[in-house]
Amino acid sequence: MNEMTFDKLQYNQLKELIKYYSTSNLGAELLDKLKPSTDIGVVRNRLTETSEAAALIHAEGKAPLLGIDGINVPLEKLAKGEILDPLGLLHIHDFLRGCRKVKRFMGSSTFYAPTLCAYASAIVEFKDIEEEIGNAIKGNMVDSSASKELGRIRNQIEKVEGKIKEKLKNFLNSSANKEYLQDSFISKKGDYYTVPIKASYKNHVPGNIIEISTKGTTAFMEPTAVAKHNHELILLKAQEAMEEYQILATLSGMVSEQSSLINTNIDLMAKYDMIFAKARYSLEIRGVAPRLNDEGFIKLVNAYHPLLSGELVPLNFEIGEDYRGLIITGPNAGGKTVVLKTIGLLTLATMSGFHIQADAATEIAVFDKIYVDIGDNQSIENALSTFSSHMKNISDIMKVANNNTLLLFDELAVAPNPTRGRLGDCDSGGILPNGLHYHRHHPLWGD
Repeated sequence: MNEMTFDKLQYNQLKELIKYYSTSNLGAELLDKLKPSTDIGVVRNRLTETSEAAALIHAEGKAPLLGIDGINVPLEKLAKGEILDPLGLLHIHDFLRGCRKVKRFMGSSTFYAPTLCAYASAIVEFKDIEEEIGNAIKGNMVDSSASKELGRIRNQIEKVEGKIKEKLKNFLNSSANKEYLQDSFISKKGDYYTVPIKASYKNHVPGNIIEISTKGTTAFMEPTAVAKHNHELILLKAQEAMEEYQILATLSGMVSEQSSLINTNIDLMAKYDMIFAKARYSLEIRGVAPRLNDEGFIKLVNAYHPLLSGELVPLNFEIGEDYRGLIITGPNAGGKTVVLKTIGLLTLATMSGFHIQADAATEIAVFDKIYVDIGDNQSIENALSTFSSHMKNISDIMKVANNNTLLLFDELAVAPNPTRGRLGDCDSGGILPNGLHYHRHHPLWGD
């Protein structure tokens, strides 16, 4: 299998569709990296995962996959030695809480999903870290209850701010100051509480000018009566910041010490998200897990191409048991290319663990390799070079094909040299499992 196979069969488009059902970037990234497996045991396990997840959703409604998005960012910061801010710690808290809920959810769902439940045994709970963060961080900020010292400092800040506001209110209400005031309100400029004074009277009011308005008409001043308290408040704010930093550093250290196990949890939660995305897609299309074999046998019963919509005709198709190769001929727009793409994409989907839209009697072979030569329509003047390109591509494919390869060839006889064959205006499709070649004396080629 190569990127041309994935491109021509629209495999990546199918993965984009299924990514829509994921709940996090982590699950979507795993779907991006997902490739079809050539190991029938792996494929069978992938389909089992999808089936169990679908059964769980049907029985329980949904899995509690919480707090997965955004978890990588704070862990990357910790790896660089940074201290997490309250929001980053809340991401950690929500993720750890989500891990705990998933572990318990899976633990109670063994009947529906024994395989998925087995994965949950590797999830590590960090209830102590979860509780420490939950107690210390509230409303995206360090809570006053995070430490006794922080509580004491904030209590002092509240008292000092009360004194400042009381003195400034007295200043505003004093009849002696009325002519100096631009307005009657208290304004905080940076770390300072100020009152708005008319710029022309700024030298008449004892105190410090903290800021001048844009138009220059107002001077925001710190009256002398509150200067001492403002200075005290600045010192308390610095102590508050230091205490908050110590709390954030302690919590960040607790997380950092367990980062290896937390990363293991991330991998497991991402895998769950990918599996449940497959399951939600399956429920949406009423998909089935087809039967499997590794003997090149394909049997499609009322199967549909996963990317087509509207009123579609189901495909019933069989190959690999009584015959190992098949040639499809017919007029343009007769559906030959759609048949080839449906067979190829449903095979890739199954090998990726995706359920397919078909009857339960459907059976899919797990191949070592899948190669396609599906050409696009070309202009008449380019037809000969297109045909030559087909032949080169087919020649390259046949060099690497083995006896467990699915080959899908389209429009093999488009515009050949009229002196070499009689069917220059006929196109055809071929399905060749197990490395079977077209024979050059096949009736398709004429005399």
